[in-house]
Amino acid sequence: MSIEIAALLRNSRRFYKWALDLFLTARLAGHRLTAVICFLTKKDEDRMCEFCSKHGEGKIWYMNASNYAQDLLSDLRRRQYIENFLTVTFSKGFQTLGRLEAVYKKKGRIPKSIASSVVGKAKEEHFGQVLPIEEISAVVSQAMTVVRMPCACRWNMGKKEEQCCYAISYGPEPWYNGIDMSYFGKAPNEGLDASSPGAAIEQMAEMETRGAVHTIWTMMTPFIGAICNCSAEECLAMRTLSRTGVKTLERAEYVARIDESLCTGCGLCDVRCQFRAITSISNGGGPLARINPHKCFGCGLCRRACSTKAISLVLR
Repeated sequence: MSIEIAALLRNSRRFYKWALDLFLTARLAGHRLTAVICFLTKKDEDRMCEFCSKHGEGKIWYMNASNYAQDLLSDLRRRQYIENFLTVTFSKGFQTLGRLEAVYKKKGRIPKSIASSVVGKAKEEHFGQVLPIEEISAVVSQAMTVVRMPCACRWNMGKKEEQCCYAISYGPEPWYNGIDMSYFGKAPNEGLDASSPGAAIEQMAEMETRGAVHTIWTMMTPFIGAICNCSAEECLAMRTLSRTGVKTLERAEYVARIDESLCTGCGLCDVRCQFRAITSISNGGGPLARINPHKCFGCGLCRRACSTKAISLVLR
């Protein structure tokens, strides 16, 4: 064992980050790594999110190769879910949001039993997590097929067709072939535009420059099948969170951090943040940005907006 690894093992949090960096570097370089062994202390395990604990096998859940297994279509329930996916998840999802907003307006909160029911159903079927562009790249680069398709959230809100969503498949039979594209007024073979993983990553990076937040989504948890690039006002899950406090998507495993020695207090990061996680403070020598780690979703938009490179993303 090298001195570097031995030192890292003495600090499992550092080793976890080292192993993840190694994993991502190897993925992006094209190596077929299927697992990275992360030695976590009990304290680290307690800090893991629910999805990592249940579906991660010791890793961040979306880095677990088994969650991209080729048997997504192997059982009838999953096939039926995919066939009705757009109607059940989005048409009915916006109806549910309307009811939640009415309850919130009347009571000032969503009763725990109602919130638990909504979140529980989402976690079983279609649950998301915010990811920074680096991790989106690692996920997409390993897909066997990628198609760009219209965003169901934006279509539901105003019949606006914007191709900012991607269906990704890791097996020979793409799961998205079963989607009913008549939801968008299209024929079965329309609206799914094939893309290479590299082109898709470039397109998503460009969307980030226009304020898109990247999210990864399960298609019958824990199987991962979709990536969306949307905004807090147009994404169903982010609207549900901001308007009712009901959480149907998780924060990224990362949080933004400010190097105060580089921060000029320009406020561009605050303007770009869609989660109201950034405020301004005075240190006596001028304004400085301050990030609330509990509100930060780790999307990286503030980092991209910062011209002095004062903002970085670090593991929570």
